[in-house]
Amino acid sequence: MTALDTYSQTEHPEASHTQAVAELIQADSLSLHYGKTIAFSEVSLGLGAGEITAIVGPSGCGKSSFLMCLNRLTDLVPEAEVTGRLSWGNWDLLHPKLDTTRLRRRVGMILQKPNPFPLSIWKNLAFPLAEHGIKQRAEQQQRIELALQEVGLWDEVKDRLRSSALQLSGGQQQRLCLARALVLQPEVLLMDEPCSALDPISSRRVEELVLGMRGRYTVAIVTHNLAQAKRLADQTAVFWTETAGGKLIELGATTQIFEAPQHPLTQDYVRGLQG
Repeated sequence: MTALDTYSQTEHPEASHTQAVAELIQADSLSLHYGKTIAFSEVSLGLGAGEITAIVGPSGCGKSSFLMCLNRLTDLVPEAEVTGRLSWGNWDLLHPKLDTTRLRRRVGMILQKPNPFPLSIWKNLAFPLAEHGIKQRAEQQQRIELALQEVGLWDEVKDRLRSSALQLSGGQQQRLCLARALVLQPEVLLMDEPCSALDPISSRRVEELVLGMRGRYTVAIVTHNLAQAKRLADQTAVFWTETAGGKLIELGATTQIFEAPQHPLTQDYVRGLQG
């Protein structure tokens, strides 16, 4: 029995999409070390259910590392040590016996650069389904079509599903990666600079998709683009680099962060004077 199995059907994210969206992920005094190097320390930050949270700040302040903690990708990094508390309702995300495969099914992640598998478009989506035990052809077909429709790719690729995903444009590849996460029907999406490698038109399309997720998914997006954070996010977290690693210096509603920031560094950062 895993740690996840100790929770009732209404207490863990394996329940239903509606029930899970009523929850949120909460970090309390969360810290991450890579050996003797501090990535960030003492971060307390909650992801509001159904909301979009932007995580901003200069390079090297721990933004991406914080994101990796949320679905335990840090487990794959040698010498990474996470301390503090990370919870989803009554689910302890740092429990040593937690089933991380099930966690990552519920907390999907989109990386900075498109990273489709060197397989066909169809197999890019069928592969994660099979890995998670969904092997019936009819269900795969339904899920794949729905995921591609959700990211606006179905009409573009429905006649070439057996073609290599590497033949798609950069923007299409990133949307395919998003579909690959959505095909598993997650509750939370983590997005690490998803538009940084895209042209303006493709970036706008991804932003439109993210905005369409509000209320249906809980989204955390790391971005260096302050205008993008202002356009997309319900709340914004500002990280900063200090001598002892990254710190969360301010958290608030996005309008407050950009119109009435409280921390002097935040004030300079949103005005282009720092970072």
